[in-house]
Amino acid sequence: MKFHIAINLERMDAATPMQDVAQHTIAMVQMADRAGFEIAWAAEHHAIEMTIAPNPMQILTWWAGHTENIRMGCGVANAAYWHPIDIAGEAALVDLISGGRLEMGLGSGAYQREFDRMHPGLKQSDSWRYMQEMLPLVRQLWQGDVEHNGEYWQFPRATSCPKPMQQDVPMWVAARSPITYDYAVQNDCNILSWPLTKGFEEAERYKAHLEAAKAAYNPNYQGTFSLMRHTSVYANETDRQTAIDAVRRVLGQFGNLMMQSGDVMNGFVERVPLESLEGNVFVEPTMLEENLMFGTPEAVIAKLKRYEALGVDAFIYYASMGLGMAQQKRSLQLFIDEVMPEFA
Repeated sequence: MKFHIAINLERMDAATPMQDVAQHTIAMVQMADRAGFEIAWAAEHHAIEMTIAPNPMQILTWWAGHTENIRMGCGVANAAYWHPIDIAGEAALVDLISGGRLEMGLGSGAYQREFDRMHPGLKQSDSWRYMQEMLPLVRQLWQGDVEHNGEYWQFPRATSCPKPMQQDVPMWVAARSPITYDYAVQNDCNILSWPLTKGFEEAERYKAHLEAAKAAYNPNYQGTFSLMRHTSVYANETDRQTAIDAVRRVLGQFGNLMMQSGDVMNGFVERVPLESLEGNVFVEPTMLEENLMFGTPEAVIAKLKRYEALGVDAFIYYASMGLGMAQQKRSLQLFIDEVMPEFA
């Protein structure tokens, strides 16, 4: 099993200086780079302080200049917010600047609140159509001139400038539903999966979607099946309780954005009552500790072994969940020192 890290520039209140957030984020990526993590993932989100990521290409360019080996993962750009020529060129520039380290991910977004501002009139549930039109088009633009007359974009003959350094940039799709697994397998894309706070059975369901898609469309599919979990490794009760409290706070904000049931002021997301999230995400503390990648090093190793046996090729350590910066670093260092050697 390989290991990736996903981390955001994350600010939970206005008292935290942005300079501290930036320094912490790059320090975490550098820790992962030195430890041999394969990919660092940057998201795309707009107008919310809990995930400050208005342009993942800028973030990846920044990370690339401060790392040596870790690959730069766009995880993921929202296709509906970009023009194909724009994203092809910006992504290719990241690949060039990073020395051929780009991993390119496309998705269809998460929060209707963002669509209401970035693409008014588009329902989040319909945005997958933009991703499916864009992905093959970006590949064509990286190869040379193409004229496009599609449903969502039309343009005369054009190409990506620059071209990527890699001959074949690895492509990733954020997948949860069967239709997206079908698309990933048919188009030889790697898979980013995230069971949110649901249990191991959700990972099993995703694996079943993947196997069904392979059987139907591409039995020789060799793409990577990755799975992301909020992660906190701890060695004492204080850090354990702090981690659970932090993720419950973030879930209250996440529920606001998913259900549009609270307010957002100056980018800070109001928490909604956790009981209102039942049925959408699990929020009970014991269940969270069981389902997420929380625990002592020994407990985390046991959970990861179970995912490895299921067929998960890469585990994505999701570091951002409202934890204090010092505890985030303690957790990551414990993971590096005591967990990763069990999978060498």
